[in-house]
Amino acid sequence: MSKRRPFTWPIATTAVALFAFPLAALLVQAFGDEWRYPALLPQRFGLRGIHAAVASGAAGEALTNSAEIALATTALALVLGWPAARALAERRLRRPGPLLLLLALPLLVPTYATGTGLTTWFIQLGLADSVAGLVLAHLTVVLPYVALLLLPAFGPGLRDLEEMAMTTGAGPLRRLIHVSVPASRATVAAAALLGFLVSWSQYGLSLSVGGGIPTLPIVMLPFVRNDPEVAAAIALFFLAPVFLALLAASRAGRRVL
Repeated sequence: MSKRRPFTWPIATTAVALFAFPLAALLVQAFGDEWRYPALLPQRFGLRGIHAAVASGAAGEALTNSAEIALATTALALVLGWPAARALAERRLRRPGPLLLLLALPLLVPTYATGTGLTTWFIQLGLADSVAGLVLAHLTVVLPYVALLLLPAFGPGLRDLEEMAMTTGAGPLRRLIHVSVPASRATVAAAALLGFLVSWSQYGLSLSVGGGIPTLPIVMLPFVRNDPEVAAAIALFFLAPVFLALLAASRAGRRVL
C-alpha cells in the first residue's frame, strides 16, 4: 500500500486540476466585464453577464424547462429500461440481438437527424413544440444508456434476495419496492445520473422537436459567439443542477444494502 501511494497522489492531483481548470476559466469569464486580448485576466470584473442572463428571463424559464424535461425523461427511462435490462440480463429472449440493436439505433444517428425525423410525426400528433414531445424525443437517446447501465444489477445475488423474499410471501410489487430496487441502488443511481445528464445537455433533439420551448443549451448557444460573458453566466446555471444530481447519485450509491 505504501509503495502505491506516491503514484496515487500525482494522478489524483492531475485529475482534479483537469476538472477544476475549465471551471475556474468559466468563473473568470462569467464575471469579466472587460477582457481585452492579450491579457490573461480581465481588466475589470463585474456582474454584467449574470444581470443580462437573469434580466432577459430566458435563463430562468430555460432552467425550469430543462429540469422538468430531464427529470421526466429520466423517470420514464428507468421505468421502461428496468424490464428491458432484466429481460436481456436473464436471457429471457431467444434472440436478444434485435432488442439490443433497437435500443442502440438512436445512438448511431446524429440527434438532430433523429429529431428531424420525429418532428414530422410529432406535428401530426400535436406533440411538436411541447414538453411531452421533448420528453419522448429525449427518451430515444436516454433509454439506451439507462437500459445498458441497469444490466449489471440483475445478477445471481439479486435473484437470491428475491427468492428469499418470495418465500416470506412477498408479492411482485413488494419485492420490487423493498428488495430489487434497494439492492440495486448504486446501479439505479448511476443510470439515473447518466440519463439526467444526457437529457439535460441535449441540444439537437431540443432544437428540432421543441425549438419553440427554451432550454438551457438552446438559450446559451447564441451567446457563445456574440457575448461570451453572458454565455459563461448561463453555463453556471447549467452546471448547478448537474452538481446536485451528481451529489444525489453519490449519496444514493453509498447507501447500498
